Amino acid sequence: MGRRYLCDYCDRSFQDNLHNRKKHLNGVQHQRCKKAWYDLYRDASEILAEEQTKKLCRRFIQSGQCDFGPGCRFSHMSVQELDALKAHVEAEKKMKEEQSRQAPPCTIESWLEERAKRKIRHSENAVMSEPPSYHLPPGWPPLCELPPSLHPPTSSEWDEQQDLEWG
Repeated sequence: MGRRYLCDYCDRSFQDNLHNRKKHLNGVQHQRCKKAWYDLYRDASEILAEEQTKKLCRRFIQSGQCDFGPGCRFSHMSVQELDALKAHVEAEKKMKEEQSRQAPPCTIESWLEERAKRKIRHSENAVMSEPPSYHLPPGWPPLCELPPSLHPPTSSEWDEQQDLEWG
């Protein structure tokens, strides 16, 4: 029967050859499905900006349905939905601003200085009695939300690894 091509966007399958694939990928239905897929992952601020430029769809307001669906050039959002979207965008902006204020800017120079200080402390204390303190990079989720592979070693694990020799 030959190889078949399955389009992930359209959930369609057809015989895989150059002509059929090119015809499908350039088709209107595929373009619509692909756009709908990527629209699911758009930023809320982009959606808000686009919806504010559109006029309301009269057909959608009158009957609650539109024959064009998501491909309609008019807006299908009510005033309440637009207000909720505005509030969501503003909340996201505030959260980003707070995160940028909390996290100091990471520069190579500051990292190198901190590393040199740690090396000096480590050389002064030949045998470290307590494990080093770990600081998560800015923007990372809290330690409880990280997968186990990204957790820093515990004090018991640190004590076990003191006698390791590499090389």
